[in-house]
Amino acid sequence: MTETITLYVDGACRGNPGLGGWGAYLIYADQSEQKLCGGEHDTTNNRMELTAAIEGIRACPKDAKLIMWTDSTYVQKGITEWIVGWKKKNWKGVKNPDLWQTLDQLCQGRDIEWHWVKGHAGHAGNEMADQLANLGADQTTQANSTITSTTQTTPAAEQDWLLDDPFGFDLAEDAFDAEDEFEPETETETETETETETETETETKTETENETETETEPKTTLAIHPMIVMTEAKLDLHGPRQLILDTETTGFYFQDGDRIVEVGAIEMINRKLTGRSIHIYINPEKPVGESENIHGISDEFLQDKPKYAEIADVLYDYLKGAEIIAHNATFDMNFLDMEFERAGLGKLSKVCSVTDTLAMAKAKHPGQKNSLDALVRRYEIPERDRTFHGALLDAEILADVYLAMTGGQVSFDIEALSHSEEYNAGGGRVVEGDGLAVILPSAEELQQHENWVNKYLEKHGENCLFAK
Repeated sequence: MTETITLYVDGACRGNPGLGGWGAYLIYADQSEQKLCGGEHDTTNNRMELTAAIEGIRACPKDAKLIMWTDSTYVQKGITEWIVGWKKKNWKGVKNPDLWQTLDQLCQGRDIEWHWVKGHAGHAGNEMADQLANLGADQTTQANSTITSTTQTTPAAEQDWLLDDPFGFDLAEDAFDAEDEFEPETETETETETETETETETETKTETENETETETEPKTTLAIHPMIVMTEAKLDLHGPRQLILDTETTGFYFQDGDRIVEVGAIEMINRKLTGRSIHIYINPEKPVGESENIHGISDEFLQDKPKYAEIADVLYDYLKGAEIIAHNATFDMNFLDMEFERAGLGKLSKVCSVTDTLAMAKAKHPGQKNSLDALVRRYEIPERDRTFHGALLDAEILADVYLAMTGGQVSFDIEALSHSEEYNAGGGRVVEGDGLAVILPSAEELQQHENWVNKYLEKHGENCLFAK
């Protein structure tokens, strides 16, 4: 009887190009395991993803049935769909042709099922492959040569992300592959995924002194369409609206026809959740495909749901003018802009400001995993059942994460901070004319900054933006 082997493969790269590693985690029919890893000094994330698949397959008997799991859309789509076209054009213009041809040859005559798994989402097999990939990179540095096999699973040491990736493109983690010629340059990550990240400075908002809170029982009202569920605020607050938002979609490529299937948003004013929210399921007018494995929303469930054009006006009016807060906001806003333009309303990003909590997290925790699940663990947010991702559930979780990331004192007593010049001088604080307290860096912090700038100059041959 043919043996079935399950493989989880993953690649990692610290800088793209840069030091990279690959990992393959094999589980045999008798539940025994094999762990492989290796690395290269000057490589790319895509090459490591491909190498992981190649080395994993090489370790298996040719007559075994293989079930392959990768978090790289580049690898999964490439070997199952795009490779046919690449062969027809004799690999012209294809990147990494040597590895693609090797992988193609290894697959000939084998029984292989290829599957995609969301990276950094807590899946045990994928997490093990990720650890092995980082271990491969670590051991490559230590041994000054490519490592081909190991059974250790120690997590990799964290790197200076800002030094290796000063403009925040973070091609090593949570990224769509930048080399993938089938993905437009503006395509974004999904806790999949290369997003162009900009640093976001979030100011802690001061509570309004004359704010009034009126406790009422929350009530659910039906909007224009009976399937748009909107809840009324139970706190009567006044101030700028922030909407913590999430979407679920049929896939990752809004340019290629993927559509939104769910939108959820909850309202926050002055760092307080008002209880107001909106939640909509949407008929995408196309099959949801494998995305059902992520959000659990089936074609059958969406058959009687409204099309986007039917709910666009209500949703647009609800969102416009607010600050949209989302995790990997570029992904959500690209889809929302596309859908609203299709409905003739124009881009939502033109009438809303946007805060990306993924960008905030990466600036705050460089070199670490910053998926929503990782942040929940880091900030010890109470766990919820996330067997499937849901827009409203993820928005509620993100609200907790956002408040934790931007926490601390909400209001400041400026008079108390500046009651004496001695306090200000001794505490390293200077009070400007407008009453804002400025915290000055210590001598040790200035020296650390100078050391970092010098490392950047040595690594890149030119000064960074932070150089004096």
